[in-house]
Amino acid sequence: MASAPSNTVAEPGSSDTGSIHQTGNFKFALVSLTSLFFMWGFLTCLNDILIPYLKNMFELNYTQAMLVQFCFFGAYFIVSIPAGHLVGKIGYQKGIVTGLAIACVGCLMFYPSASYASYWMFLSAFFVLASGITILQVAANPYVSALGPAETASSRLTMTQAFNALGTTVAPFFGSWLILSNLPHSEDSSIAAVHQASTVQVPYLMLAGALCVLAIVFMILKLPLLGVKAESSSEKTTGSAWKYPHLVLGAVGIFVYVGAEVGIGSFLINFLTQPEIGGFTEAQAAKYIAYYFGGAMIGRFVGALVMQKIPAGKVLAFNATCAVILVGVAMFSAGTTAMWALLLVGLCNSIMFPTIFSLALQDLKQHTSQGSGVLCLAIVGGAIVPLLQGILADSLGIQLAFALPLICYAFIAYYGLVGSKAARPQTV
Repeated sequence: MASAPSNTVAEPGSSDTGSIHQTGNFKFALVSLTSLFFMWGFLTCLNDILIPYLKNMFELNYTQAMLVQFCFFGAYFIVSIPAGHLVGKIGYQKGIVTGLAIACVGCLMFYPSASYASYWMFLSAFFVLASGITILQVAANPYVSALGPAETASSRLTMTQAFNALGTTVAPFFGSWLILSNLPHSEDSSIAAVHQASTVQVPYLMLAGALCVLAIVFMILKLPLLGVKAESSSEKTTGSAWKYPHLVLGAVGIFVYVGAEVGIGSFLINFLTQPEIGGFTEAQAAKYIAYYFGGAMIGRFVGALVMQKIPAGKVLAFNATCAVILVGVAMFSAGTTAMWALLLVGLCNSIMFPTIFSLALQDLKQHTSQGSGVLCLAIVGGAIVPLLQGILADSLGIQLAFALPLICYAFIAYYGLVGSKAARPQTV
């Protein structure tokens, strides 16, 4: 088993690692961080546009097409541990700048991938891009949680995640307009492949420029210094975050949630183009993804307010139960009923990630940083579950393959009601 990130995450230059530094304005910091949540949501959602695009261009089956998500979310598993150590050494703000720079390089890699029309080069670009986003996640999620009272961490993280959902809502229109609607047609398949690949060059160069600008902005911003209490020679950290059952179950929850959300999003365009469902063109179907992620955006704004009054675990269980019902309807119906049932799952997804994340980190104390690294490792569910769903789709068809996300949501309902309240180990 790989070692977990260091449990010391204190900003360099801190004179008091045991408290949150009151330098700067927390509201200003939260507003600044929302741009990051927007950007990585935007970039992640573009995968759903590129999957059917690359599937057609390289004549892939569903399993092969899901390698996009396997490489993208596999980076979370590989990079999360080093990212935790990196953020622990250089601090949250420099970690954010590093993540933005690496994501910028990943976007630039799409240019040669398109020039050579190489699927494997595309997969490499996805991996590098996701590596940068992973560092952003490891730095930004706990940073937002720490920017205020612990009892409102779920609400605060849900609010910033709403801007992540805004990015995923805008991205389908961007991808449909600049990528899917501009696909050239040619009788020569090799020429068509090169021309199709070239349509991603300008969009990803634009994104690389935006990431570069953000990196420069975060280099010069004055953000609050904060950190988790560090080890000292007289107070050594004992035990491990892995002994907390609610964290372990929360990691499973993150795994299945990300897997289910990514799996549904990855198959949406192909699902909606089915004659018995929507019969849309790919460019038309891409725009409907905005409803899926738009529901998540609206739900996060509402959820941030609801969880001020209702326990987060109950809200999580309610949303997951609704998702189970909707996925079941999408599996066993047709036409607009199946289409809108699946799209409405996005509304149920809204509060799941930030709520599971914050519930799993409760009461970890000096193990909070390690726990954050464990949860970020669990995002690898976005690599595994869609690939398994692709195998099911190749053998059973797209609709029946949604049985896998249905099972994932059932576990999340259990976590909200029971798993998040698992007994905490006794501390000495």
